[in-house]
Amino acid sequence: MATQPLMAVLMLGRIGFAPWQYSLAFAAPSIGGLLGSRLARPLVTRFGQHQVLIAVGALRAIWSVGLAFLGLGIGGLLLVMGVELGLIFCCGVFNPVYATYRLERTATDRVTRTLTAWSVTTKASTALLTAAWGVLGGLLGPRTAIGLAGALLLATPLLLPRRAAAPLAEPESAPNRA
Repeated sequence: MATQPLMAVLMLGRIGFAPWQYSLAFAAPSIGGLLGSRLARPLVTRFGQHQVLIAVGALRAIWSVGLAFLGLGIGGLLLVMGVELGLIFCCGVFNPVYATYRLERTATDRVTRTLTAWSVTTKASTALLTAAWGVLGGLLGPRTAIGLAGALLLATPLLLPRRAAAPLAEPESAPNRA
């Protein structure tokens, strides 16, 4: 999300795409999120939660680098659509699997706090990084800032869990008082 305003500047301004082309470049690939979220459960069933987290978590980091190579014409438009489709598909698989992973490891009395903190930090970090990348884009140019963001995203798979977590113990059920 941090590079989205830079993509608008680059595509609508410097490269000269029409507004409908810009909209198409980001709207059409959204189907990838739907497909990814529908495939998340079958993939976890077949390969296991940890394998899916590692594989798709690493794949989602690779796509953004391609946006730095945006060119003119239909080729540039297809590049953005392809990169966004791959990125959104990988996020569509990763996000529900990761949310499940985190919530399974959260005590039931802390789920509301965890979801609130997760929502707040996600929105705050998106706003902060968007502002920072706007400044960086102003200093270095949009294409360089987009490439730098893509390169930094390549390090994010290092933050994923290294090994599968131990199975969780079943919570004890409360005695029936009836």
